[in-house]
Amino acid sequence: MRKSTKRFAGAAIAAALLFAGCGGSDSASDTTAAPDTTAPAVVEGPKVVASTSWVAAIAKLAGATDITVIAPSNLQHPPDYDPKASDLAAVAEADFILLAGFEGFAARLKEAAGSTAKVETVATEYYPEALAKEVARLAEVMGLDVAEAELNATLFSDHFMEESMRVKEALSGKTPVVLAHMYVGAWAMLGGLEPKATFGPAPLTPSDIVTLSKNKPTVILENKHMPVGSGLIEATKATAIEMVNFPGNDLDLDAVVSANADALIAAIK
Repeated sequence: MRKSTKRFAGAAIAAALLFAGCGGSDSASDTTAAPDTTAPAVVEGPKVVASTSWVAAIAKLAGATDITVIAPSNLQHPPDYDPKASDLAAVAEADFILLAGFEGFAARLKEAAGSTAKVETVATEYYPEALAKEVARLAEVMGLDVAEAELNATLFSDHFMEESMRVKEALSGKTPVVLAHMYVGAWAMLGGLEPKATFGPAPLTPSDIVTLSKNKPTVILENKHMPVGSGLIEATKATAIEMVNFPGNDLDLDAVVSANADALIAAIK
């Protein structure tokens, strides 16, 4: 009986030690358990449909990320685009429809808008101060981060000013007599140029050409997207420089600024 009792006691002790060991293992497991890697829910931004790449680029600066552009950026004048059925279908699913207001298809986009979509007119700008105000306003309208939008606008302004300094340095000592299309004023400012007169956007009449020619321009800043100055350029033999307003598919306004800066430097001798 004593042997049996000893065996029972030994077995009990072994079991207790085994249980304690298991308990210790569980405790260590608790302290080294892998952290919860579940990603926080991503808050999706609004679905935005923009009439043109210029409008879309401003929405991008405002912080929008889900942007559908209606008019292809490679058209000479995107606002003249004739939307397809698939374009209008995208409009029906949008939270915001952004227009500049001068698009030929603006009314069709408004008609295709869903019942909950908000139609917003965007001031298409390149003047840094005006653009900054529009970007901040648009961010607020779309419920986006206004502070982030303001930072984006500041970065654009910094780039514009840097490129302006580059152009002015390159044109130092040169005194061109400039005429400019009404919609390229920001690019005259980029080069520190003060146009003696503006023209357009309507086609020039013979009388217009005679009057403008009296300024004896040496440089004419033309609008690449809606040129109307060919008769004036021919009459005055001035150097014509095509200025760009609509960005490409990358919606990069900085690239537009740099391209126009390069064009000014290359053409004004």
